[in-house]
Amino acid sequence: MTFDPRIFDSCALATSVSAVSLLLLLPLSRQLGLVDYPDQFRKRHTFNTPLVGGLSIAIGMLAGWWYAGAFSKFEDAVICTALMLVVVGVADDLFNLKVSVRVIAQLAAIAIVVISSGVYIHSLGNLHGHELTLGWLGVPFTVVAVIGLLNAFNLIDGMDGLAGCLTLVAAGGIEFLSNRNGSTMQLASVAVIAAAVLPYLAANLGLFGPRGKVFLGDAGSIMLGYLLAWSLIGMSQSSPRQISPGLVLWCVALPIFDTLTVMFRRMHRGESPFTADRGHIHHLLMDAGLKPRDALLCLVAFAAVLPMLGYVIHQSAGAMANALAFAALLVMYAAFTAHLSRRREKSQRLSQAVSEMLIAAHAPARNPARIRQRFGQHGPLVAKSRIQRETDLPT
Repeated sequence: MTFDPRIFDSCALATSVSAVSLLLLLPLSRQLGLVDYPDQFRKRHTFNTPLVGGLSIAIGMLAGWWYAGAFSKFEDAVICTALMLVVVGVADDLFNLKVSVRVIAQLAAIAIVVISSGVYIHSLGNLHGHELTLGWLGVPFTVVAVIGLLNAFNLIDGMDGLAGCLTLVAAGGIEFLSNRNGSTMQLASVAVIAAAVLPYLAANLGLFGPRGKVFLGDAGSIMLGYLLAWSLIGMSQSSPRQISPGLVLWCVALPIFDTLTVMFRRMHRGESPFTADRGHIHHLLMDAGLKPRDALLCLVAFAAVLPMLGYVIHQSAGAMANALAFAALLVMYAAFTAHLSRRREKSQRLSQAVSEMLIAAHAPARNPARIRQRFGQHGPLVAKSRIQRETDLPT
């Protein structure tokens, strides 16, 4: 496969248009109501922040894809349905849509791609000379895979720069693991995604100052997860294959690890897997004492190493060892995050005990029953941080 100069030109155009779109959308965000407001629990940013990052990325990608041209029915279907999900995401940012509406939109988008292009996960790869085909299970497996990954990107979008950097890591992993067989258009589409993300990422990290800071919004995180999911499916199920099906999960391993472990811990506590909390890896690292930028660097470095690790294992030990290694790393990740969670709970209990001791020392004459009546059974510290539960189900 030879390098197509249109790929570079398409990426440059996507970056430029995305940056201009961001500048134009920023002053309109408050008029449109696309603003994220801080709270005392999960949203700890210090000022109201525009939710137009996803829109600027979408506009930039459209420009880059239009210039590249020559896409197949599959790429055209993915692009059109991704824009449909962007519209739904913007509506959700504005009106807080019901979960059922968002899920129906996601299912409809997947159905359009499968029906119009015939692309879905029909094989899990080759194991000891035998093709692991899914048969009639291929379509439902594809639905679970796409919805799972787009929601994983939505859930992990909780710290400045994280979702954007993981998108770049995934795009880089796809380029690294691709065997360069077949059409250049799928690789071009992935490169355009990465290029369009760059202006948003710079703004999200505060490189343009507080007034230029933006968030992805549900429209952006859902769109990125959706596009990456279909890019991996298209390249691993094409003929000839551009990437081995056994390697695709390594490109997006961190969002998958985090989503699975967070949902498991919630269900283990008897809660809904979509209950909002501060149990994601970035929350745990910051609560353990890391600064946000340090936590970001650690997570991005970890995510970037995983595709290379998967490649080495797959090449040296085969597909079965590759799958076992992925599962083993998931277990180790779950154990590590569980340790951080227990450590945080222990610190919170100690802080609560100290707080109650200080209150008792400064107000010995007060009636303990009245203190409990005012603050609840768990003391004033927990009462102060108690907030109304809200759903964490991604759009």
